[in-house]
Formats: sequence, structure tokens, C-alpha cells
Amino acid sequence: MKILLDTNILIHREASKVINEEIGHLFHWMDQLHYEKCVHPLSLIELEKHSDANVVKTFRTKLQSYNKIKTLAPEVPAIVAIRKKFDRGENDSIDTALLKEVFCKRVDCLITEDRKIHSKAIELGISDCVYTIDSFLEKVTTENPALSEYKILSVRKEHFGNIIIDDPFFDSFKADYPEFKEWFNKKADEVAYVCLSETNDVLAFLYVKRERADENYGDITPAFAARNRLKIGTLKVASNGYKLGERFLKIVFDNALRNKVDEIYVTLFHNSEEHDRLIGLLLDWGFEYYGEKKNSPTNELVFVKDFRPVPDVEFPKKTYPFISLNRRFFIVPIYPEYHTELLPDSILNNESLRRDGVHQTVSKEKCFF
Repeated sequence: MKILLDTNILIHREASKVINEEIGHLFHWMDQLHYEKCVHPLSLIELEKHSDANVVKTFRTKLQSYNKIKTLAPEVPAIVAIRKKFDRGENDSIDTALLKEVFCKRVDCLITEDRKIHSKAIELGISDCVYTIDSFLEKVTTENPALSEYKILSVRKEHFGNIIIDDPFFDSFKADYPEFKEWFNKKADEVAYVCLSETNDVLAFLYVKRERADENYGDITPAFAARNRLKIGTLKVASNGYKLGERFLKIVFDNALRNKVDEIYVTLFHNSEEHDRLIGLLLDWGFEYYGEKKNSPTNELVFVKDFRPVPDVEFPKKTYPFISLNRRFFIVPIYPEYHTELLPDSILNNESLRRDGVHQTVSKEKCFF
């Protein structure tokens, strides 16, 4: 399989400082499966212009590990139409050039974190060939379970005081918030949701807080109306192919239901591709950009999800978990031996929970839900 890599994927791979921890997982899988890693000539030109001389030097040294596309696909009418509709500058034009190789079947797929490229791919009808890091890892781990390092990841509640703050997973928080370590230690007796690897490395972390309608939101613009809210205080998920982001959002929604809130909100900086991916996930599940939270030297963005039970029939993900009753429903039978892997955060009545946090099925009867 020939995989074309977007310029930013290449930059993060060859950077002297690890910017995106998930890049290593991505390249590990491509090497395991012997996929051909391709680069576009325009990406090479972009790399030469990069501000970090070390990135340029490193990539030049490792260029032989990539296959440079030698001939370019033609400008077919569909691509010309995409250029007219979406492209506003050189970067947009280069993005379309990468998509053109996929559309003309010169390569099998493209991996990119750029949401505008994904929008173009939908327009071209090739979205099934254009992946984010997450969706690509999900695809290869699903198709190659024997090569997975682990099969089931358990999410559990844990006191802050039992979580290792010096895990590299938290480095990005420390960079964004100088007071993060002090804040974390003060929460020692409070509970968060955490997912650990088999080697006890943190893969995902979530902290939520129920706030009253009379909470002081003086630092948020525009001002919040008086409502009961659930705040996502801290959320980060490493890309690994197991859709942990969606699993953690379900935990957020479960907490919102339990606390009977009207809105869910989160504040975050927008200064890295890690934040881009998180924002994309939030937008997919009904969060909308609201405003800003005053913060020095850079303001945080505020995203809000209306959690009142008004379902969206056309885009049900936007208003999940509220769905229209004016729809057909089905009961899906699941054999117990598959239940844990399909629904790792749900325990059957006929299951026992092992001490290592992995659900163990003890019955052979069918499960209906």
C-alpha cells in the first residue's frame, strides 16, 4: 500500500523535539505492515522553507526512507472545481495537489490532520481514503489484531494523588499552564478518569466538575447566562487506534446526564496540532465555538455543547445522547465473548471484574441491549 503523508506529518516526525507523541505509533504501524511511505514534491519544497533548520537537515538525511512521487496526476475537472471552491492561497493549493494523487489513484491513501483537506475529500467522494492519525490507527489495529500490543484498554476512576504527575503525558499541560503541577497536587483527594497502558503509561485523562448556575464567569466573553453546567476541566487523549477520545466524551455525557446540567463547556488553548485534533473531536460531537477566556499572555478558546434534550435528526452525533423517538430502533444481540472488546466500559450482569481492570466474561449466554 502506498501512503502519502501530509507535510505536517513529516515535520513532526523529523523534529528534534517530540511535538506529537502519536507520530511514533503511526510510523511503527506503517513499518510493521511494510507500507510504502510517499512524499509529494511540493511537500519537499515546503520542508525546505521550514523555520527550524534542524528539521530541514534531519529530513534531508532521512529522505531515502521515503518514496518521492516522480510524476504528478493531471488536473482533472473535479480537482479544478475543488480549487475554485476551496483554495485561497499557496498552502490550499498544495493541499489540493496532495488530494489529487489520491483522487487519481496514484496513491492508496493520504494521512493528514488538516480538517480542510478532509472537507475537500468529502466533496471529492474520497473521504474513505483520507485519514487522520486516529482513524488510520483505528483502521490498522482493527484489521491486524494479532499485531496489536494490547487489545482492551480499561478506563477507571482514580484519585489524583495516585496518578504520576511526572508522566510525559502531562508535559503539554505543564507547558500551557505553569501552575498545572500545583493545581494537580491540590486535587490529590479528588477523582479523575484515567486510562493506562499495560506498562502503566497514561494514555488518556479526564477531569470534570459540576458548576452551579450562580458560578462566577467574569473572565469569559461573551458572558455566560445563568445555567447549570458541567466543566471539562482537563481532557487529553493520546492517539492509539482505540477511539479513546469518543469513549471519554461518553463519560463526559454520562456525567452531564447524572448531574442534570443544561450545558457542557471546555476552555483550551489553540497552539498545537494536539489541540486541533481535540477541537475537531469536540465539534464532531456537538460542541460549538462560543468565545474566549481571558488568560495571560494568550486567551483560551471556549467551546460549549447545549445539553438540553433537543435531538438533531439530520446530524444525531451533534445532540448525542439525545435522539429522536421518531425513528426505527433495533435490538442487537452480542455474544458475551465479544461484549468486552466491543463495549469495554460496560460490564454485563454475568461478568466479573478482574483486579487488573479488564472485564472477564463468565457466561456463554447472549446479551441484548
